[in-house]
Amino acid sequence: MNQDTIRQIAAQTFRVVLLASGPALLVSLVTGLLIGLFQTVTQIQEFTLTFVPKIIAVFVCIFVLAPWLTKVLVGFTYQMIYNIPSYIR
Repeated sequence: MNQDTIRQIAAQTFRVVLLASGPALLVSLVTGLLIGLFQTVTQIQEFTLTFVPKIIAVFVCIFVLAPWLTKVLVGFTYQMIYNIPSYIR
């Protein structure tokens, strides 16, 4: 295993991590911005108001995207396991 192989594996791993976590993080960001805007407009300064909607939105996002996330993660795992013989040469 040389440095180029390790770089390819690391790049692919980071790509899969971003694909898997990106949608949930984006939903959390948008929800947080909307709630922050709502709190600013209404002058409600309740700290727990930001957490519950974000948690619900992230769970809904993960639930909706679960088949796609599973496909991405299983595909990556399959590819890693399938390429083990070429990695050890």
